[in-house]
Amino acid sequence: MPQAEIGIIGGSGLYSMPGFTNVHEERVETPFGDPSDPFVLGELEGRKVAFLARHGRGHRILPSELNFRANIYAFKKLGVDRIISVSAVGSLKEEHKPTDFVIPDQFIDRTFHRISTFFGDGLVGHVAFGDPVCSVVASAASKGCKDAGVVGKLGGTYVCMEGPQFSTKAESNLYRSWGADVIGMTNLQEAKLAREAEICYATVAMVTDYDCWREGHDAVTIEEIVAVLHQNASNACTVVKAAVAAMPKDRNCACASAAKYAVLTQADAVPAAAKERLKLLFGKYHGW
Repeated sequence: MPQAEIGIIGGSGLYSMPGFTNVHEERVETPFGDPSDPFVLGELEGRKVAFLARHGRGHRILPSELNFRANIYAFKKLGVDRIISVSAVGSLKEEHKPTDFVIPDQFIDRTFHRISTFFGDGLVGHVAFGDPVCSVVASAASKGCKDAGVVGKLGGTYVCMEGPQFSTKAESNLYRSWGADVIGMTNLQEAKLAREAEICYATVAMVTDYDCWREGHDAVTIEEIVAVLHQNASNACTVVKAAVAAMPKDRNCACASAAKYAVLTQADAVPAAAKERLKLLFGKYHGW
């Protein structure tokens, strides 16, 4: 019996989720090590939900240090089949203002220190990733913004950079020349791993400030950014609650079978350790 059906990943400023009922915490073990934090399980809008603080409570884990595989595997182990991921981002366009939310439908990868696949160590596989976001979850998030009275722009491109330093002006202007909308440090690995795990995934990107391309950026104080973070976190709680309420109960999208034909390794060549490690994800297709 699944312990949760919808997962929520809280980013910078969002370390807990008010409104839960029947709440309890659970540590989830995975073959990939420990997730960022214990999961908070409960009910929200009548749906079973699992919440994870991406950077750990107290914000103690750098983006490059995140164990993305453990986080996504743990959601799968809990029974989650849809994830709403909330994260703080910088704006690359004048139109995306601080406190606006953007629900991107594309990513550009500028990371270089991260593991972003469950495959490897004797098992070769590939999944389609042309459309990296589940349109059903993105639509529910968009409706959640409307219902909550928060500006939520559906569509756009998220640049995922390595960090922890922010961009140089040259980099920021390069991303703007590509037509990208927002920049952050976390969501792409989650999206890739969720697709391999056949979990529907979408991002709610909360704009905290304009990236360094904009004149006057350096005049923005830490206090101002923190104030926006708090406002965004408050809005995100309302949006996520409304998005959970708007989420369809039936699941008919392609995400649910994304890994059906992914494995290329011949059956007799798959190591026993790989089968054991990944049977939760791919065993149903291969009899592991």
